[in-house]
Amino acid sequence: MGPGERTEREKATTRAATTRTRRRGAAVPWALLALWVALLAVVGPFAAKLADVQHDRAVDYLPASADSTQVARIEDQLPGGETTELVLVYHRDGGLSAADRATAARQVAKITRENPLTGTPKGVPSRDGTTLMYPVASSAPGTDEKKRDAFVNDVRDVARGENGLSVDVGGQGALATDAAEVYNSLGGPLLYTTVAVVAVLLILIYRSPLLWLVPLAVAGVADYLSMGVAYGLHQAFGTTISGQSSGVMTILVFGAGTDYALLLISRYREELRRVERPYDAMREALRGCGPAVLASSGTVAAGLLCLLAADLNSSRGMGPMGTVGVLCALVAMLTLLPAVLVLLGRRVFWPLVPAYGSAPKQRRSLFATMGSSAGRRPYAVLAGGAVLLGALALGALNLPGSLKQQDSFVHTPDSVAAIETLAKAYPGQGTQPITVITPTGRADATLAAVRGQQGVASAARGRSGDGWTEISVTAKGAPQSAAETATITSLRDELKGSGSYVGGASAQQIDLQDTNARDRLVVVPIVLASVLLILIALLRSLVAPLLLVAAVIAVWGAALGIGGLVFGSLFGFGGTDPGLGLLSFVFLVALGVDYGIFLMHRMREESLSGAEPVAAALTALRTTGGVIASAGLVLAATFAVLTNMGLVQLVELGFVISVGVLLDTFLVRTYLVTSASVALRRRMWWPGRLSREPAGQPPEPRQKEPVPVA
Repeated sequence: MGPGERTEREKATTRAATTRTRRRGAAVPWALLALWVALLAVVGPFAAKLADVQHDRAVDYLPASADSTQVARIEDQLPGGETTELVLVYHRDGGLSAADRATAARQVAKITRENPLTGTPKGVPSRDGTTLMYPVASSAPGTDEKKRDAFVNDVRDVARGENGLSVDVGGQGALATDAAEVYNSLGGPLLYTTVAVVAVLLILIYRSPLLWLVPLAVAGVADYLSMGVAYGLHQAFGTTISGQSSGVMTILVFGAGTDYALLLISRYREELRRVERPYDAMREALRGCGPAVLASSGTVAAGLLCLLAADLNSSRGMGPMGTVGVLCALVAMLTLLPAVLVLLGRRVFWPLVPAYGSAPKQRRSLFATMGSSAGRRPYAVLAGGAVLLGALALGALNLPGSLKQQDSFVHTPDSVAAIETLAKAYPGQGTQPITVITPTGRADATLAAVRGQQGVASAARGRSGDGWTEISVTAKGAPQSAAETATITSLRDELKGSGSYVGGASAQQIDLQDTNARDRLVVVPIVLASVLLILIALLRSLVAPLLLVAAVIAVWGAALGIGGLVFGSLFGFGGTDPGLGLLSFVFLVALGVDYGIFLMHRMREESLSGAEPVAAALTALRTTGGVIASAGLVLAATFAVLTNMGLVQLVELGFVISVGVLLDTFLVRTYLVTSASVALRRRMWWPGRLSREPAGQPPEPRQKEPVPVA
């Protein structure tokens, strides 16, 4: 075979390969779209059912092994099931008149006629004559939250003030209904607000009339997929799904998903300037940033799954739900988003279209300036950052005490107004029952033991069934006061070992605090260990992972400290949610390391290509700083949506995570981590091969601090 024939055959082979590549480039995106359409068709019916399995009863949030949880579960088995307890509070500042009492009696009689109540309500007047309360209870709603809410609303429709008479409906059932109203609002308003916030930010970031729609639409598809997967998880494993965990899942889908989209689109734009065909450019972009996206999402998922070790039902259920959200966002952004972008071609970037062979505009960016200052004085930057974060963390000492149940609402509903009125009108008197569940065979002995306790005002035997008997106890102390807490503790000590359980609303709050303290001791080390191991495997270093983990811990402390400075003084919150520390730690560690992976992966990539450590660090900051900043803004904004919700615990969680993400984005990742990389140089990658000097090259000179001018 002559040279001419070989040349022709090589050309033919090249043309055939090019043709196959073009066909693949045209077929693969359409095939991925078809797969997603089929997937959504399968998942759609299940996604629509997620709201049906979402529950916000006390038992869905309580500790799995606590006394109060056992009481709630056993009450479900008693005749009539779970009891919905209400308190009708009639009040007039100048004292109740005879007409007021007649109005109260008439309304209570009507409620009794129209609803199957447990017992006949009896009025209890206050000593000062300003208030009259009627305890009302019904077992008809059982565990059905919709029936409970309907019962509460029916009572509220009847119990209305007349001629200046104030009437509020409180009690545990009313509190649950008011909380459920807030959680139900998480679905629509939370989704719409999140979409609007992300849309505005993407428009500002991309400055394109079309491009912002693509990642936003893909995130919406991922959210729909996550709802179907979450429903399947509940059906298969009984995963707890609450309004809180469902709302956080949506935020993670849009927040984390948009972050992955920003990183991929940024790299895709780079490749479009070097590669002619969009399909080939996308393939190179996925090769370049795919490992970082996979590692970062895996780190977030691993951190969230550590919540399975928690004993608190709400925390344990949030782990799988958050993981589902992150993984669905990952799958969508690495398959559906590339397919849509390739099919739309370069025109999706209009008017800033990255032309083949063009060079991006060279401009002095903020991150280049930050990198220069970090490169000149890395030790000074590190010292200043450490002092600032440490000072902010001291604010955590100013965090308000544990949040009381009546302080959980941002705006005061009827149920909380009733509690406040009762606290003033019945000082030093319990107005919220403590429930004791005891084996029926020991009911008399338990009742006698309960009545013998110093802090007990009264105790009465209630329902019996399935081997259990219910005893309703009234404490002398006001609800959630130190006196009532001491009474609950003494009851548990007295009944310990008898097979009896002490529960009720106040006991639930005690168990929540104790379990959150236990969960912090268990979950925090597991999160740190799992994240550290993933980082070591990814970065092939020990120093860099330790640095990243130390940085996110510092960010968490500083964010909590800022919360301590504003929760009481600025927001007027009466307490801090017991679960704030644990949940904010898990989210900030997992999401903060996420950004560290983006930066460190690019730094390692530059080092592997032969760049010196300082140049690699500054190049990584210059090329990824804008993306990390954009991603941080989007993620902080999505969590900030929670601050517009009606429950204090959601506002606190959203605030701390948002502030932490911003600190991490604009101070720690872009400034302090870069400064540490410049200061440590190759030692950053110890003991990996990048920590060793290349053969035949002299050791790098030590970076010197400039001498300050007097």
